Formats: sequence, C-alpha cells, structure tokens
Amino acid sequence: MKNPKILLLLLFFLILAGRNYAQQIPFQEEVNQLTAQIDKKGWSKGSIVFTGSSSIRMWKNIQEEFADVPIINTGFGGSQASDLLTHLESLVNRYDPQAVFIYEGDNDINAGKSTEEIIHDLDQILHKLNEHKEGISIYFIGAKPSPSRWNLKDSYEQFNKALESYAEGMINSQYIDVWSPMLDPTGNPRPELFLEDMLHMKPEGYEIWKKQLDPHIKFLKEMIYQ
Repeated sequence: MKNPKILLLLLFFLILAGRNYAQQIPFQEEVNQLTAQIDKKGWSKGSIVFTGSSSIRMWKNIQEEFADVPIINTGFGGSQASDLLTHLESLVNRYDPQAVFIYEGDNDINAGKSTEEIIHDLDQILHKLNEHKEGISIYFIGAKPSPSRWNLKDSYEQFNKALESYAEGMINSQYIDVWSPMLDPTGNPRPELFLEDMLHMKPEGYEIWKKQLDPHIKFLKEMIYQ
C-alpha cells in the first residue's frame, strides 16, 4: 500500500504546478475575476458582448448608453488580439452572444506586431466565434487615433485599412471606423477627447464611439431584441 504522506505531497505539488501554469497565462487572474463579477451580477444568453482591451474595459456606462439591448462588457487590461484568442471561451463563447463588438489591434501595434499578425489572430477569433454559434454578428472596431501613439500613425492607418478590407470580405462581420471622427479638421487627434495619459478616453471620446455604433445597435435591436 502506498504511503499516504507521499500521495498527499504529490497532490500538493500537482495543485501548485497547476496554479503556476495559470499564472503564466497573461491576464488569467483578471479574466477569472471579471467572469466571477459578471456571474455575481447575473447575465442572459444571447446578449451583446463588448470585448477587447482597456478602451472597452473603461467604458463603464456602456449598458446605460445602449439601454435597449442587453450588454456584457468583458474588456480586459492592455490586451492584444492574441490574448483575446486565448481567453475567447471565457470572455465570449460562454455567454452565447447574438453579436460581438471587438476592439483589439491598438496594443498590438504599439507592441510592434505587424498588420498581418494582428489580422491573422482576429481571423482565428472570427472562425472560433462562427464555430460556436451559427449566424453570430461580429463587429470589428478600428483603432482610435491616440495622441500618445501618434508616432505610429502610419501603422495604425495601415491596420485600419486592412481590417476594413478583411471585415468586408467576410459574410457576418463589419468594420466600424472611430479613427476619422476623432480627428480635427487638420487630420490630427483631438487631445480634449483623451485623459491625461493621451491614450484612454474621456466621456467625450466615448460619445463619438456611441454615435458610430448606434446604427449597428439599432439594427440588432430591430432584428433580434424586438
């Protein structure tokens, strides 16, 4: 008969190894906390999921902005498209949404990733969403023009153009432009739309986003939530 102490010690190391592995997955702890908060608050299948990086996470009043449709906000940290792909099951599929709005690519570009790399990750996300739910509507929100990252303007414009082209080529996805309406008449970003870090937005910035998203939300309301 095996020694119980040895079995207990082995079990302890297996649990510890599992915890260490989870800690090595970027954003795992934040995702766990976020999903626990959503579960505590309560949610309904078939809601609209908004997900992506901190520009989504910091949109705290998004449900109030679009009060006529059920929304779940799973924005997390300074995520990149590859991070969303890793946590897609926890942050999107588990809610069985009718539609998903995604904001990724901003941090990817700042991290030095190429447009091709980002589109590849977003393409994998789209296919996994389609595999999970037939007929799901997917909206890709283009990168915003942050003053703090204006030195990467060309890369952002290239990415937005590629994302728009990609979305137009897919049956159930659309591109939403937030770049153009956030520029001043001279083609520069408007600093009054941003917080002191010149990266994250003030309510005035989100108001522009709301105007860009309104037609899509109204369409979903008429088609699904009447």
